[in-house]
Amino acid sequence: MHVVVAGSSGFLGRRLVTELRGRGHEVTCLVRRAPERGESRWDPQGGVVDVGLVRSADVVVNLAGAPLIGNPHSKKWAHDVLTSRRATTSLLAGTIVDAPSPPALINASGVSWYGDHGPAELTEASDTRGHALLTRVCREWEAAAHPATEAGARVVLLRTAPVQDRSNPPLRQQRLQFLAGLGGRLGSGRQHYPVISLRDWVGAATHLVEHPTAAGPVNLCAPVTPTNAEFTRALARLVHRPALLPAPAAAIRLAAGPMADEVLGSLNLRPAALLDLGYRFADADVDAVLATGLRGSAG
Repeated sequence: MHVVVAGSSGFLGRRLVTELRGRGHEVTCLVRRAPERGESRWDPQGGVVDVGLVRSADVVVNLAGAPLIGNPHSKKWAHDVLTSRRATTSLLAGTIVDAPSPPALINASGVSWYGDHGPAELTEASDTRGHALLTRVCREWEAAAHPATEAGARVVLLRTAPVQDRSNPPLRQQRLQFLAGLGGRLGSGRQHYPVISLRDWVGAATHLVEHPTAAGPVNLCAPVTPTNAEFTRALARLVHRPALLPAPAAAIRLAAGPMADEVLGSLNLRPAALLDLGYRFADADVDAVLATGLRGSAG
């Protein structure tokens, strides 16, 4: 297949492009600088993209967006997080709409779409709740892809859990924190915290690119979602350090500001759609996810 990828220079995008090319697909990367071989220049904020390239693709993958790591108290950061995702998705979905034979759109999203549901098990059929920052971002992000769905395109929404790898946040910082003996549960520790290994994220995303009927929201998370306390114990055990310094909820709310609800909210997710589509996880629980993540990826 010919796959067009936006966000190809990011942590996930680079690895997905490598995997797709390794499986024999032709990949064209959308870039904002002068393009090289296998690339095409675009400017999502300016509404500029090679229309013919996008409409002639078999699949368009959109992973583009401003970094989620930033100052949670900054209104500019929050604005950039939202507008960058809305602009890239709107441009690609709008371009697909008028294609004679619309390509599939595999569009990034996040598990924050659901909002805090406490201990209740969540699948792709569950609702969205609350008004936390990233919950609102995910709603608008996914809404921007709706025109492609209405035009008859196969649209997949990648509701991605935090991807655990020692070379990338959040595990990069958590590993160092726990190695220094400063690890501990967050708040009560009873909140569920979905995770996924890098190799399962790449494997699942590739599965969804190649699957001819996969469509709709898809939870990219391990089949067994740990609580924060279980995550904390697993990480401490794997780095051979105690985890004796819990962070009180009040301190988290002060430090994290509008992102506090993302840290303290509970998302007991299950990847029902992926399992139904026949994807087999390499890392099915937090122990396996963290063991793989701590070994790290190459490059």
